[in-house]
Amino acid sequence: MSFKLVMLPPQTDIYRDWGRKLAAALPEVQVVVAEGAQEAQHAIVDADAAFGPLPLDLLQRAQKLRWLQAHHAAPPAGYYYPELVGHPVVVTNMREIYNDHIGAHIMAFVFAFARGFHYYIPQQLRREWTKPPEDTGVVHLPEATALIVGLGGIGAEAARLAAAAGMTVIGTDARRTDIPPGVAEMHKPEALDTLLPRADFVILTVPHTPATEGFFNRARFRRMKPGAFFINIGRGKTTRLDDLVAALQAGEIAGAGLDVYEEEPLPADHPLWTIPGVLMTPHMAGYGPYLNDRRYRILLDNCRAMIGGGSLRNVVDKSNWF
Repeated sequence: MSFKLVMLPPQTDIYRDWGRKLAAALPEVQVVVAEGAQEAQHAIVDADAAFGPLPLDLLQRAQKLRWLQAHHAAPPAGYYYPELVGHPVVVTNMREIYNDHIGAHIMAFVFAFARGFHYYIPQQLRREWTKPPEDTGVVHLPEATALIVGLGGIGAEAARLAAAAGMTVIGTDARRTDIPPGVAEMHKPEALDTLLPRADFVILTVPHTPATEGFFNRARFRRMKPGAFFINIGRGKTTRLDDLVAALQAGEIAGAGLDVYEEEPLPADHPLWTIPGVLMTPHMAGYGPYLNDRRYRILLDNCRAMIGGGSLRNVVDKSNWF
């Protein structure tokens, strides 16, 4: 079955190339690469499908839209708005393409904290040669517990790697019913508060949703062990940074590894830059090879599903934004 797909602005050379490749690979698909708002407004009227950000004014003009491919695994705040949630259009996203890269990034934080790099890196910058007592400053991973909040693709890969390092892995997930390899216990999200005191590493992989916005707050930091480490590679708006700063300054947790932040870029005068025990990367945990090939494959597979009437990959529960 033929259909019309609009690649919505803003465009990149990569998206333009995808448009050309799709048109060549699938003659049944009429691909329109809309370079600006005016072209998008005209093209969306009779489009069956769209790729990218779909603001309300375009949604209101769309008369045939059945499928929207989000351009991210977890699109920025505001991508899902009430009118889009209520519309019959099926939304798919780009999840499952970052599992290996982000799983490795999580474990880089875990190993760094376990071996005291949050002390040694600042010490190196000060050109200091200081060693702690031989029996301090190390977390013995075979005796440590990792609590992974969100056992989707990324969380499951992190669980596999953590278990391979000898850790006991427990976790929570809102949807999953099967227990991923390496996970000793899996619970519903409602069990989070009872699990926090058991963990040496608390690892957030959850997306930003109505249920997770700001859900990691001071009360939850206070439930963690004083010697535990907090790692967030999911979405910044899940964690109240003021509460994290307060918990670190009060010694309620031992440190934090962050790739995502409530405000991005993180302001240069934010206290997290200088608080001891904090390791930070600039929202790049998903970086690695083959990402654009993987993104294009999802778009291509879903176009083929539209042609053949098959099942779309990565369908989103729009009311929960993922």
